Amino acid sequence: MEQTILPSAPGQPPDGLARRVRSAVFWRSGSQIVAQIITWGSTFLVIRMLEPGDYGLVAMATVLLAFLNLMNGYGFASSLIQRESIDRRAIRQVFGLLLLLNTGLALAQLALAPLAAAYFREPMVAELLRVSAVSYLITPFIALPFALLSRELEYRKQALANLAGSLAGAATALALAWLGYGVWALVFAPIALFGVKAIGLTIGARSLVWPSFSFKGAGAMIGFGGAMTATQLFWFLQSQSDVFIGGRVLDPHNLGLYTTALFLTQILAAKFVPPLNDVAFATYSRMQGAGGDIAGGFAKSVRMIMLAALPFYFGLAVTAEPLVLVILGEGWAGTIPLVAILAQAMPFLTLQILFAPATNARGRPWLAVRINMLGALIMPIAFLIGINWGTQGMAWAWLTGFPLLTLATIALSLPVIGLSLRQLGAAILPALAASGAMAALVYGADVEIARHLDPLPRLALLVGCGITAYACYLVAFAREALAELWSFASGRPLAAA
Repeated sequence: MEQTILPSAPGQPPDGLARRVRSAVFWRSGSQIVAQIITWGSTFLVIRMLEPGDYGLVAMATVLLAFLNLMNGYGFASSLIQRESIDRRAIRQVFGLLLLLNTGLALAQLALAPLAAAYFREPMVAELLRVSAVSYLITPFIALPFALLSRELEYRKQALANLAGSLAGAATALALAWLGYGVWALVFAPIALFGVKAIGLTIGARSLVWPSFSFKGAGAMIGFGGAMTATQLFWFLQSQSDVFIGGRVLDPHNLGLYTTALFLTQILAAKFVPPLNDVAFATYSRMQGAGGDIAGGFAKSVRMIMLAALPFYFGLAVTAEPLVLVILGEGWAGTIPLVAILAQAMPFLTLQILFAPATNARGRPWLAVRINMLGALIMPIAFLIGINWGTQGMAWAWLTGFPLLTLATIALSLPVIGLSLRQLGAAILPALAASGAMAALVYGADVEIARHLDPLPRLALLVGCGITAYACYLVAFAREALAELWSFASGRPLAAA
């Protein structure tokens, strides 16, 4: 039966799609929050059991792992989301391609493991890479069902699989760390997570099909996937160049301090924004086919995400000392200045990564490639300069390089999306003003009142002040943005002016 699409307000998807988007965001982001609470709980406990050097070794191994994962075929699977219609043959072709690619990547990692260990001058890196190669064999059973479920905005089944995987990964990490296996807790935990997640997604999507290794007629899929892979390649060059460069200069202990500080400050951008981008890409693709206003939808997404992201980053910057001491302990005090610097760079990262789903849905995936090519030039140069000042120099490289990249992204992407610079600024302003006022008040409270307190009550006082100040400012000066957020969450339309 043909589905009738009802007209909707500018910047809104059609009514039926809007309901599905709300459900998708609820399950995708809601499950991500629960999964991350589970993961963070185990991660922070494991951090207290392990040494910074363990995290430094894993960071070194992750450079090769992340590089090879660029070619794992997720981009080809994503072509199933972007296409207007798919058939069983296309699904079998994607599955066959995923199997071929990932088997080859597993073999490549086994062969390259000794070379990576020699580059970083750490023999243990080779052992970590050999064991982690098994994760490639799991990837096809995640990427294909993930794409099929995302295409239908069916995130409930994804959510259940993610939660099951998170529980498995957290239990594995805690058990191995508790039993004294050290760095291996960080290697086997993601393998357990991926394995359980793959089982859940495959069952949920009913995606276990016989693969096809005949790729006739798959040119469009391969072209789209190639653009996505190229985007990821240049993203790798800009995001992993810090460890690639720093790993040759810093010892595992200091590299572990740096990567842990980066983990803390990137929690929101790395763990919560990508799931929302998954929903955004599928939504923009549907809006494009239905003649919806992608520009208005993009502005609304920026406004709502920044309402959550900016107070988090601003608050992190001004509470870095008590936060690190409470969560990680005295042994990780070396991360405090790094967290304070990196937190100021993360708003730019968060904004920058919101653009790609909209431009990809417009059928311009190569624009994201061009942007990431710029990033692959700007960020390595920044890190090469920053490493001369050690870990703090690396943190400052983020704060100098990423604003430049974000400005370039804005200039190149806004014309494609159809949004003006003024409209983008209006979308960001409520969160920016409220977060700036909140950070100033929290900093003043820390200087005048809280610094003589022990870390836990000091952190509690500052967090309480920050939440209260931010909420009051939004109620007083940004009620329209709050009303829009409530309208989206509740499904109730905004009252007419």
